[in-house]
Amino acid sequence: MTSSSPIIRRKSRQIMVGNVPVGGDAPIAVQSMTNTETCDVVATVAQIKALQNVGADIVRVSVPTMDAAEAFGKIKQHVSIPLVADIHFDYKIALRVAELGVDCLRINPGNIGREDRVRSVIDSARDHGIPIRVGVNAGSLEKDLQKKYGEPTPDALVESALRHIDILDRLNYPEFKLSLKASDVFMTVHAYRKLASQIEQPLHLGITEAGGLRSGSVKSAIGLGMLLSEGIGDTIRVSLAADPVEEIRVGFDILKSLRIRNKGINLIACPSCSRQQFDVISTVNALESRLEDILEPMDVAVIGCVVNGPGEAKEAAIGLTGGEPNLLYVDGKPHHKVDNEALVDELEKEIRQRIARQQQTKSHTIIPIKDIS
Repeated sequence: MTSSSPIIRRKSRQIMVGNVPVGGDAPIAVQSMTNTETCDVVATVAQIKALQNVGADIVRVSVPTMDAAEAFGKIKQHVSIPLVADIHFDYKIALRVAELGVDCLRINPGNIGREDRVRSVIDSARDHGIPIRVGVNAGSLEKDLQKKYGEPTPDALVESALRHIDILDRLNYPEFKLSLKASDVFMTVHAYRKLASQIEQPLHLGITEAGGLRSGSVKSAIGLGMLLSEGIGDTIRVSLAADPVEEIRVGFDILKSLRIRNKGINLIACPSCSRQQFDVISTVNALESRLEDILEPMDVAVIGCVVNGPGEAKEAAIGLTGGEPNLLYVDGKPHHKVDNEALVDELEKEIRQRIARQQQTKSHTIIPIKDIS
């Protein structure tokens, strides 16, 4: 079975985004952002629920207009997952979504305008118990910082962040998280490293505009993996030019690979070679497709031959090793032989039966009531 992660996380202040704790000793939250038209309430609600179904903890929604703010209020009534409203420039939109029950405001205090407007937003956030996410992006740095540094740099990102933080400090509002994003891996990593020791607030990680599904996943895994392995990061978003559902899946895969958070099936599969006794690649692809709905953590080994197969199968909850015949393991012990034609069906059946048993055990667990007399 997978052991716990050796990573020691950076100590950070914990905030609450709806019912999801972020920072402190809370699990690292995985989030995405809708790409539907916000005023299309039906489509946006459907996408949010699709994200929730694959395990998303938090979803961000762009709210660029007052009409979108009103639509956001309707969306909020139809979903249970915490929602972050992404707002720029118009402070009145922030005030409106605060009234409509937003769980977090994604703003940059510096682009809201006059300090009295910023103060009104902070006062509203304070009154409604809403945290703020400050988001600094290399592509939207202040003009004077662009002139000062000549181009986006880690120091420019950090200086921008500290400006926004200074505003929140003056207004005595520590309930915020912060992100420093660039499309360049090293710039992003260096900026987060520099800021991590200067503030106590939680950090939201991301490589912005990372690219398509394959290239963006690789770039995000490298950048976020570097930071997470150093204990930096309290919530993540994998930014992909792809279906937002894929952002959640890749995010959990990154956390799973670092043994930080385990959700869903962890498929341990060989790359296949001429020793394989069954088609490993098609078997794994079929399993991944069939098991997408499972959020319970479980290690499943699919190994095509008897060289590494038995060792991996013995360490997994469910394991399959190729041979003559193929052998399926349950809880580390040989269970029964499986023909090639039945591999996927048999594996799926055993996995779902095991999960059903686990759920039944949990539902019948009796928690003793302490004597309070």
